[in-house]
Amino acid sequence: MLACFLVSCTQSASDEQLIRAVLAEQEAAWDRGDIPGFMEGYADPVCFISKKGMTCGKTEVTANYLRSYPDEQTMGDLTFDIHEVLPAGKDHAWVTGTWQLDRTVDTVGGGFSLLWVKETAGWRILRDHTY
Repeated sequence: MLACFLVSCTQSASDEQLIRAVLAEQEAAWDRGDIPGFMEGYADPVCFISKKGMTCGKTEVTANYLRSYPDEQTMGDLTFDIHEVLPAGKDHAWVTGTWQLDRTVDTVGGGFSLLWVKETAGWRILRDHTY
């Protein structure tokens, strides 16, 4: 029984590292103005939830990002501060944290909770609640 627990913890630690790596890749893509690259961290059936409502589908979420951030100046530099990565079963995880955009004209930020799913291609965001 202890061996199963230790293996499970090891897998969770590895999964956490993989999730953190995807978020780092998203930061890098954002900072170079690459919204399609940023969106690689999302699953196709993603739903994005914010104070403006809910948008589902990777194509639709991508279109919203492109409308809201039409150029590198409006995108700024993105920083994530990950507070926790919690396993939620074998193929899911919850991630909470904060985000900040440092732009020439201002700095904006908020928080997020992300539901991740482990797909064949790796960990992807299934639900994004950003506030």
